[in-house]
Amino acid sequence: MNPRLNELHPYPFAKLRQLMASAERPPEGLTPINLSIGEPKHAAAPLVVEAMRGAMGGLSVYPPTKGDPVLRRAISEWIARRYGIAAPDPETQVLPALGSREALFAFAQTVIDPTADSLVMCPNPFYQIYEGAALLAGARPYFVNARADLGFGLDWAGVPAEVWRKVRLLYVCSPGNPAGNVMPLEEWRRLFELADEYGFVIASDECYSEIYFDEADKPLGGMQAASLLGRADYRGLVCFSSLSKRSNVPGMRSGFVAGDAGLIQQFLLYRTYHGSALSPVVSQASVAAWGDEAHVVENRRLYREKFEAVVPLLAPALGVQWPQASFYLWAETPGPDPEFARDLYAHTAVTVLPGSFLARDAQGANPGAGRMRIALVAPKDQCVEAAQRIVDYMKTRA
Repeated sequence: MNPRLNELHPYPFAKLRQLMASAERPPEGLTPINLSIGEPKHAAAPLVVEAMRGAMGGLSVYPPTKGDPVLRRAISEWIARRYGIAAPDPETQVLPALGSREALFAFAQTVIDPTADSLVMCPNPFYQIYEGAALLAGARPYFVNARADLGFGLDWAGVPAEVWRKVRLLYVCSPGNPAGNVMPLEEWRRLFELADEYGFVIASDECYSEIYFDEADKPLGGMQAASLLGRADYRGLVCFSSLSKRSNVPGMRSGFVAGDAGLIQQFLLYRTYHGSALSPVVSQASVAAWGDEAHVVENRRLYREKFEAVVPLLAPALGVQWPQASFYLWAETPGPDPEFARDLYAHTAVTVLPGSFLARDAQGANPGAGRMRIALVAPKDQCVEAAQRIVDYMKTRA
């Protein structure tokens, strides 16, 4: 067996299942409400469903690894519209992917030299795919802790030069998971300067980019930042996005990678052997999804309504604030977060994810400790009911 598999940590939800196995049973009559996992629950747009139904002839065709040129063009045009930048070249700067998760993992296998004592830098808390990708590529993860006093941003200035010299790949996530913070332009400027100085690649995970609350204030994207800073060739940058959250189709497994043409070329070579081609059926449905914004605006409206109802309830009890984007609340817990999550479930039948399960001990601290992630993905009435149960439970602890 590959010995690197032994280095992988249990996934957060495996830890959660183990934790909940030790919890007392909730009171009879309480319907369980699961707010632990970021799985969209809104209905998929009918136009996407109809496009898929009309594409079933594609089941008889081998898909090209590079992707349907019509889909690559649709993605390129969406990037241009969304970020107000020149359309990336669909021939050299765009690749469809089986969702952002698959591509985020596979990309590390392309750019890491396992013989070079390489580091993969990750935010902390983080999406565990980054860590697994680093370990299985033969590198070591290096975690940069999020800080509440920086709006849950990262203190890049605190990273020693000897660490930067070993970094080959930097994962960033904006809007962030779990805090929903958005990287500003000046932070992008600094990261591009560091990438130029030390020669690493930036992989920008932007799967939450379309879940925001003000239609006039869209989250800044990596390619947009690069364009604004005179890096229209996107050198050293690749961005990852997905239809899962944007269009409520996580089961389609459809996303894209876009950016530096040289990196895309090498990634395509890897994928030719990896076998990650997007089905023609999914491709046609994806063209429909990337080409329509009305269903995405409606999706944001539904999330905004839930935040408007839930945040005022939870703010006094847990100190929650609106995120800049995403569908998560990053709430404080009174006492250790695993025990609080376990006891919360036992008393209320509401499941949340302990923050420490999303992070690692690094630089002397686990930045997820004392927090929990609440995913407002359930229908509004369930989210409100869960929030009220949490508030009532907090009163019993006072």
